[in-house]
Amino acid sequence: MIDLQDFASLTDVQWRSRFEVERGIYIAEGEKTIRRALLAGHLLRSAITAARWIPGLLAAGVPAELIGEADETEMERITGFHVHRGALAAFQRPEAPVLDTLLVGARRLVIVEDVVDHANIGAIMRSAAAFEIDAVLLTPACADPLYRRSIKVSMGAVFSIPWTRMAWPGDLATLHAAGIRTLALTPAADALDIRQLASGLRSQPLALMLGTEGSGLSPLALSACSHRVRIPMAHGVDSLNVAAAAAVACYELTR
Repeated sequence: MIDLQDFASLTDVQWRSRFEVERGIYIAEGEKTIRRALLAGHLLRSAITAARWIPGLLAAGVPAELIGEADETEMERITGFHVHRGALAAFQRPEAPVLDTLLVGARRLVIVEDVVDHANIGAIMRSAAAFEIDAVLLTPACADPLYRRSIKVSMGAVFSIPWTRMAWPGDLATLHAAGIRTLALTPAADALDIRQLASGLRSQPLALMLGTEGSGLSPLALSACSHRVRIPMAHGVDSLNVAAAAAVACYELTR
């Protein structure tokens, strides 16, 4: 049986963010994203779509009995917006791995402190996956990587890269005890040019720390890190959007 409550009021970000976590679900939008979630082994609850998209869902591996058919008007009434990507699927939210498991053998990590924009979280996840980051660690205040907007911006990369929430700031000590150096990304002029990381440092396990838009990393994070690094800027530009900065810095750490 299709539970339409799973798909209700998808544009109400505040309510959905609470509802999905409490219900233990997330929503994937579009055939490609649904396919990637299935390939990642996530458990499908149900899907809703217009009739013309059903063959694509069946080809992606969605069982016929879990597909609910609705015309575009009905889809909009349920969800609160025009579903132009054709299909929505509700998946069981997988259990996040424990931090210690992710640290075993890890060489490159990304730590995200208090980034609350879902699009930025999705873009960071996509860059981390593209540049072979071993895992992404999020502070408790970060936006949900499994929120529909995050998933869409990540192009499904959130399903392929391991991530978890970390105790903040206590787990920084756990990383340091495991021999992982933490690199705080900051525009400060006295920070180390990230392109000039010493070869001895590059050979060690590293965790890149990213902060919020505007204020960046907190004073606590900056004081607790092993090193401060910056991306050099020209033409009077003082900083990049956190998602763009993540892409540049992840490339530098893994090239």
